[in-house]
Amino acid sequence: MSTTITSSLTLEAVRSSEQIEQFRLLPFTIYQDDPYWIPYVRQEIEQVFDPNKNPFFAHGEIERWILKNASGECIGRVAAFINHRNAQTFQQPTGGMGFFECIEDREAAFTLFDRCKDWLAERGMEAMDGPINFGERDKFWGLIIENFELSPYANQGYNPAYYVNFFEEYGFKIYFKQLIFNRSFHDPLPPIYQRHTQRLHQQGEVEIRHYEKKKARQYANYFMEIYNDAFSVLDNFKPITEAQVFTTLERIKPIVDPDVLMFVFYRGKPAAFMIALPNVNEIYKKVGDNMNWWGKLKFLYYKQVSPPSTVFGVTFGVKPEFQRRGLEGLFFEDILNRVASTDNYKYDNYIVSWVGDFNPKMIRVMEALGCKKARTMATYRKLFDENASFERAPIIT
Repeated sequence: MSTTITSSLTLEAVRSSEQIEQFRLLPFTIYQDDPYWIPYVRQEIEQVFDPNKNPFFAHGEIERWILKNASGECIGRVAAFINHRNAQTFQQPTGGMGFFECIEDREAAFTLFDRCKDWLAERGMEAMDGPINFGERDKFWGLIIENFELSPYANQGYNPAYYVNFFEEYGFKIYFKQLIFNRSFHDPLPPIYQRHTQRLHQQGEVEIRHYEKKKARQYANYFMEIYNDAFSVLDNFKPITEAQVFTTLERIKPIVDPDVLMFVFYRGKPAAFMIALPNVNEIYKKVGDNMNWWGKLKFLYYKQVSPPSTVFGVTFGVKPEFQRRGLEGLFFEDILNRVASTDNYKYDNYIVSWVGDFNPKMIRVMEALGCKKARTMATYRKLFDENASFERAPIIT
C-alpha cells in the first residue's frame, strides 16, 4: 500500500521482500562516508517486526514505512508502534517511533514523522517517544546528541548530527538524556572504593559468583529477584519474568563471557548483578550485517583471531537494602583482577551502555568509580497537543 504525499514523495507500508530489502539498505546510503557507523545485524532488526519472535506483539502492534522520491529511490524509513501495556500509564497515552533513517531533507523527515503521528493518533495515542525500540531499552534506543565521533557498541542507536535538528524542529522535546560512560581497565579503582572493597572482604560477608551456562535457569532466577527489587522505583516499571530472563540468556549465550557477567551475594542472599558482554560490534564491522551461515563462520573466525577489546555493560542493579555499601566496587575490582595483568589485558575498556539522567544516584556511582562520560543520547517525546503540559521523566529519589 502506497500513499502519494506530494508530486515528489511517496510513502509505502513495508510488506514485500523487496520493500524489506529497501528498508534494510537505506542506512548503507546514509552512512556510506561515515567511518564510525556499523550496520545492525539484519536478522536482529527483522526479529523486531516478526510476531513469532518479538514477545511485545502479545501486547502491542507495529507498522513501518519507506519513503521514495520522484525517481523511485528510497530516501527515508521509519516505524511506529504501541506497547499497550505501558501506553496508558503516562499522563498522555504514548506510543513510540523508531528505526528512523532519512537523507538530509527536512520535508522528507517531517513526512515520516507525520505518518507516525497520524498512525498513533488513529489508535488513541496523544504523544510519541522516539527514537526507541518496539522491545526492551537495551537495543535501538535513543538519539545521539553529543559526540558523534565514536563507533557504537552492539545495538546502540547511531545517527548523523543533522537528525537532532529534524527532531527538535518538528517539536520533539527531550524526555530524558542517556549518558554513556567509559572506564579503562588500565586504571586502578579510586581509593575510596579500594577501602570499601577491602572492608567488605575483611567482613567476610560477600561472595562473587560468575555466571555458569549449565546453571542458566538458576541464574535467571537470581537476576529476576534482584532486578524486580532494584528497579521497582522506575517510572512505568513492569516486573520481569523468569521466562523473559531465560530467553535473553539463551539468546546471548554465544557471546557470553563469564568473566564480566557476575552476581554479588551478601550473607548468602543475592544482592546485586552486573551484566556485561564483549562488544561484538568490533567483529560485525569486519563481518557485515548478515548472520547467515557464512556470516556466522566469519564471526567465529574473527572472534578467535581478533576478539573484542571492549565490553559494554548491559545492566547493573543492587537491591535497595544493599545499596550504599560499595558493592559496585567489588564488580570492577573482580574484573580488573580477571582481565588485566602486568603484560596483557583481555579487555581495555568498559562501556556503561547508558544511565538515564533521571537516575542521579547511579550517575554519582559511575563518576565515583572513575568512569568518564563518553557520549550523550536522548529519548525524545512529542506531544500531539501543542498546548499540553510537557513533563520530563521523573527523577528517581
